[in-house]
Amino acid sequence: MTYGSSVGYAADTLLALNDRGAGVPLRELALVGLTAAIITYFATGWVRVLARRLGAVAYPRERDVHLQPTPRMGGLAMYIGVVAAVLLASQLPALTRGFVYSSGMPAVVVAGGLIMAIGLIDDRWGLDALTKFAGQITAASVLVTMGVAWSVLYIPGVGTIVLDQVSSILLTLALTVAIVNAMNFVDGLDGLAAGLGLITASAICIFSIGLLRDHGGDVLFYPPAVISVVLAGACLGFLPHNFHPAKIFMGDSGSMLIGLMLAAASTTAAGPISQTAYGARDVFALLSPFLLVIAVLFVPALDMLLAIVRRTRAGRSPFSPDKMHLHHRLLQIGHSHRRVVLVIYLWVGIVALGAASTIFFDPRYSGAVMLAAIVVAIVVTLVPLLRRRNGQLDEMYDKK
Repeated sequence: MTYGSSVGYAADTLLALNDRGAGVPLRELALVGLTAAIITYFATGWVRVLARRLGAVAYPRERDVHLQPTPRMGGLAMYIGVVAAVLLASQLPALTRGFVYSSGMPAVVVAGGLIMAIGLIDDRWGLDALTKFAGQITAASVLVTMGVAWSVLYIPGVGTIVLDQVSSILLTLALTVAIVNAMNFVDGLDGLAAGLGLITASAICIFSIGLLRDHGGDVLFYPPAVISVVLAGACLGFLPHNFHPAKIFMGDSGSMLIGLMLAAASTTAAGPISQTAYGARDVFALLSPFLLVIAVLFVPALDMLLAIVRRTRAGRSPFSPDKMHLHHRLLQIGHSHRRVVLVIYLWVGIVALGAASTIFFDPRYSGAVMLAAIVVAIVVTLVPLLRRRNGQLDEMYDKK
């Protein structure tokens, strides 16, 4: 690894705009996202029929929340929407230059197709954990091979770390696999993974638009903008079919596709950030790609940590299944299925949109708004408990 100051690294990067400034293509991005949403929406109906014919159906188990047999394989419909939207983006004059200067978008199509196919096999026939992990590593390696990799890392108080090839590969593989498994882990309630994908992808898209604005429309920032808006569109198109009560599950084919695309979007947003573009906001702007990764990981990571502690203290394997995950606990305290999903949306939205907002606003203001939002989220989360306690107090007073 090589260490250097922000100014020193800026002198060594390829961020001089020269002929790369191409403006902020908001209309084109909106069109691409809308295309992904529409294609995914209509493809989902066809995939639902196909999944039933192939026998890719999730039957209720003791620890499951759903009560009816539900087809899987929704990731196939999402991938169809993704491919259609990326193909459209490659033909739009305002976006084609992004394909010239970066292979990020083709890499997502190839690696996304691979991980989606692995998920399809798991949705229909089932795969052991080791085989699935090997497939995730392979898909992440495709991203790296095609040029999607973390090349720099900013650490406050240290400066910019320019990663050597080995460090770059290892960090990219680790983060990609972590995000893929995080999205797979949270896919336990109707609409949860699709909604979290929509929220986080939207945050990355907003952040990328801010980068485009601050870097004079540098086309190196087209990949994170296009990848994230395409993913947001695919999640939006799938959500009406998947929100409670779900007509179809995305399955591993969908959750792993979302995770891989989120990893690719945040990775492509991190590399080319100008180290001198933000003045007082530089620390937060440079950290934001990593904060967006944390936004994806924090709910499943917290859930997983609590599960490991809970099961270990009970003398059971950390990997043994139970009905004590965060969403199970929220159901137990009195939230409905839909409200549980909306509460988790709220928490992830606060972190993801809060991280993205630092590109536009003074971090002090963003931080203040985030703290206020966290207070609101705590109250919303605890409302059923507060109502229950008030009801118990009322009963006590009535008896007296």
